[in-house]
Amino acid sequence: MLAALRKERGMTQREIADKLGITQKAWQSYESGLRTPRPATMQKIEDFFGVPKEKIFFTAFDYKV
Repeated sequence: MLAALRKERGMTQREIADKLGITQKAWQSYESGLRTPRPATMQKIEDFFGVPKEKIFFTAFDYKV
């Protein structure tokens, strides 16, 4: 989901990381699913893309449907 959102904006991993105030390596780990951002970073991502963090990080929250 993160990669798709980033690509919709036509941004590189470095550009999105700079906008969010995180490292490119951190963004890459979120995008690949190796790490889950802290709540404050999740909020920044939600605010930037205008998509609820619950939707972006659905699997990280381990919701049951």
